Amino acid sequence: MDQKEIKQLVARRAVDTLVHSGMKLGLGTGSTAIPAVHYIGELMQQGKLQNIMAVPTSFQTIIACEQWGIPLYTLNSKEIGGELDLTIDGADEVDPRNYCTKGGGGALLVEKIVAYASREYAIVVDESKVVEQLGMKFPIPIEVIPEARIPVQRALEVLGAQVTLREAVRKAGPVITEHANLLLDIRFAAPIDPAEMENRINQIPGVVENGLFTKKRPQVFIGRPDGTVITRT
Repeated sequence: MDQKEIKQLVARRAVDTLVHSGMKLGLGTGSTAIPAVHYIGELMQQGKLQNIMAVPTSFQTIIACEQWGIPLYTLNSKEIGGELDLTIDGADEVDPRNYCTKGGGGALLVEKIVAYASREYAIVVDESKVVEQLGMKFPIPIEVIPEARIPVQRALEVLGAQVTLREAVRKAGPVITEHANLLLDIRFAAPIDPAEMENRINQIPGVVENGLFTKKRPQVFIGRPDGTVITRT
């Protein structure tokens, strides 16, 4: 199977395993999460899923839900009440403890808010996203207030990070997030304690959120080229 087929396979497996009618769902962003959105939409159109209330994590997810007729809410909606039954999302990297990094698509802030407001949390990835150590190959994004860019960069460097301002593609200048902030991408040359680092980074003034996800342990669905799906809890 090619990577696109693997992503569709693992997304469908997670939905078939975890999603049922009447759920309040957080729906993620990115190339593995969006196939889950599409599949949920298909099942709703077929009448196999009903009364789904979805909280999207990005404009990309909003548009996908609109295309498939999935009803949209926010965490502040009265029907949602600030708590979700389940969130399904992708990840940039997953380590052996099921700690994740997210935010390659720039939506880490709402992705974390939604994930941490969910009773259950599921991550869908292909096998290439499974690593031994987070943040050594794929960068960890840090969303920062624009006025704090340099102070935050210096503080991250003190923590041992290599810091790069994320530049936009097909737009001059840096990436601007959906909440009008900047993204600093960081890598580490030596292994880190992800849970400790998540806390330390968020203590830096000017940091809005970071892409380490350690406080909500997910069920992870891992798709493989041979067509099998491994589930880790």
